[in-house]
Amino acid sequence: MNRALGEVPVTVKLRTGVKDGRNNAHKIMPRLSTEWGAAALTLHGRTRQQRYSKLADWDYIKTCVDAVRAKEEEEGLATVPIFGGGDAFSSQDYWEKVNHSGVDGVMVARGALIKPWIFTEIKEHHEWDISSRERLELIRKYAEYGLSHFGSDTTGVNTTRRYLCEALSFQYRYVPIGLLEVLPGRLNDRPPAFRGRDELETLLASSDSRDWVKISEIFLGPAPESWIFTPKHKSNAHGAEESQG
Repeated sequence: MNRALGEVPVTVKLRTGVKDGRNNAHKIMPRLSTEWGAAALTLHGRTRQQRYSKLADWDYIKTCVDAVRAKEEEEGLATVPIFGGGDAFSSQDYWEKVNHSGVDGVMVARGALIKPWIFTEIKEHHEWDISSRERLELIRKYAEYGLSHFGSDTTGVNTTRRYLCEALSFQYRYVPIGLLEVLPGRLNDRPPAFRGRDELETLLASSDSRDWVKISEIFLGPAPESWIFTPKHKSNAHGAEESQG
């Protein structure tokens, strides 16, 4: 593959294994870097079977990092960047995982969908008690970027609205740290419905997709009566069928 791609580096992302209790990434990863020429490796700390039913196994990620580094040292090879993934939801999570496992960085996935400002937290090494107005400003920018990319005609507005509502189907899960009894919040926590510190914060926490459409209307105008939205990751929906662009 490297010969075919020339100067384009090949990177590999994998899970710990296919089935629970049968991890095999520690056997594969050293060969990926030393024999097969992978330029970087990313390991998601879950099996395919596990999905998100349990926490990511960062102890096993460390085992895999150690296996790769030992093989590189044995063969006198330069180290390749290794990234780990799973359950990073705060600056504290990020830096604890880096320090514990020896990875070069952390792949942030759901954490970035739920709280897009997580990268500011990581960079500044603190948790941000972001206000509802600041969150709304991020949503405004999302809508602005969508219109810039997809266009401001009817199709562009509807497509932007669909992507914005998908984003809100993750962002509503954020619980403001000012309301938490224990910090930091955890990605797999399932808190009950709550009332925010102001009406906007309560609206942003709504699990009702009709409220996500209302939020979109602040920046994109009224949704057409024919426009329908079904979130990919939630059963409640606005309209009867899946969203159309």
